Amino acid sequence: MTKTSFDLVVVGGGPGGYVAAIRGAQLGMSVALVERAELGGICLNWGCIPTKALLHSATVLRACREAAHYGVTGAGEARPDLAAMVARSRKVAGRLGQGVAHLMKKNGVTVFAASARLAGSGKLALDNGATLSAKHIILATGARARELPALPVGERIWAYRQALVADTIPTSLLVVGAGAIGAEFASFYRAVGAEVTLIDMTPEILPQEDAEISQLARKAFEKQGIRVLTRCAVTASSTTADGVKVTLEHDGKKIEQTFDRVIVAAGIVGNVENLGLEKTRVNVEKTHIVTDGLCRTGEPGVYAIGDVAGAPWLAHKASHEAVLCVEAIAGLPVHAIDPLRIPACTYSYPQVASIGMTEARAREHATRHGGDIRVGKFTFAGNGKAIAMGEDQGLVKTVFDAKSGELLGAHIIHPEASELITGYGVAASLEATEEDLMHTVFAHPTLSETLHESVLAAFGRALHA
Repeated sequence: MTKTSFDLVVVGGGPGGYVAAIRGAQLGMSVALVERAELGGICLNWGCIPTKALLHSATVLRACREAAHYGVTGAGEARPDLAAMVARSRKVAGRLGQGVAHLMKKNGVTVFAASARLAGSGKLALDNGATLSAKHIILATGARARELPALPVGERIWAYRQALVADTIPTSLLVVGAGAIGAEFASFYRAVGAEVTLIDMTPEILPQEDAEISQLARKAFEKQGIRVLTRCAVTASSTTADGVKVTLEHDGKKIEQTFDRVIVAAGIVGNVENLGLEKTRVNVEKTHIVTDGLCRTGEPGVYAIGDVAGAPWLAHKASHEAVLCVEAIAGLPVHAIDPLRIPACTYSYPQVASIGMTEARAREHATRHGGDIRVGKFTFAGNGKAIAMGEDQGLVKTVFDAKSGELLGAHIIHPEASELITGYGVAASLEATEEDLMHTVFAHPTLSETLHESVLAAFGRALHA
């Protein structure tokens, strides 16, 4: 007979949910995980992982095309095989999904393949007819792509799922939304040969990033042949047998153009429907569940983590919240996540990564408190490893409090930015000052030396500028 009473039930098996289940089991709780689709959630199956697999295929393709530059002959005629790229991407996602299933079994987590609704008094009603009871319930139901009325998803208008399993390379592609998801798809499809137009309603692409970094990313995209239109929105569209006719409003002017395909990457909305929230004290704002610093909702015994609990919508934030939430339930000493210590990464070409405040935000913060900031910059053109790799374009930028030496923000644009940002993340978590960072020994030759030089530059001590 299947067990139906648990210490903890987690609804949703993504990077927040399955990590919460594992941590609960590690702490001696009886745990159940309810997942209506694939274990691993959107991130593993239809987001982070398969997207990065495709982007790595694009990286390999780019390297082959540029092989002669590195003294390698015979690879310059490399061509994309989209079907093989997609197949590899799905295989990678499938392998990791199996890994999550193994982790559930290894940790003694009971998995229910179902949807769940809160049924009052610590109970969950599953759509398979079962009822579970738990002392604690964590909602980790994630989010989905925001729909745009002017661009209904179909054969030629794609959301991220359709874009990940395309069977043809578009001759012309419009990507609507220049945040991380849009920038990544624009990079991939440009690399495999599509003529790409990337648009956003904001003044710059990657609008959450430091303005200088966003401008550099735009220049890099345009150099690759990506057409970038900011302050631009879609007002209407019609699908024909030959493509999608789109009306754009750009700087007050209307532009009509037909594209082979369109990708909609205009943000996400939380999966809060059909959870039974209406009969609880759980508060929902703008499709996201409101929580406190320990992931508690307004309903006793009910918690929310990850994308459904609001920004930043990042898998690693969800996983960290999962551990924090479960440890708080177990009575361990924990503290709320500081959002300024959560790194953000965009895996376009080049990549963009950041942590903490932008220069503009840091300057505003300092002005309000009667202080000042120091900003250091170092380009990869001065880094030996970057030059040896043939990837010497990019910038590292660090922002410090001028008086205390606190690291307020760090920003990187480079093909390896996502691997470098963690250095600053560790520094921020340890509350390292500029003195600590300046006295740290960085291995040579490495790309990480640029992190050191940027810190030195903030205080007028850069050695290789």
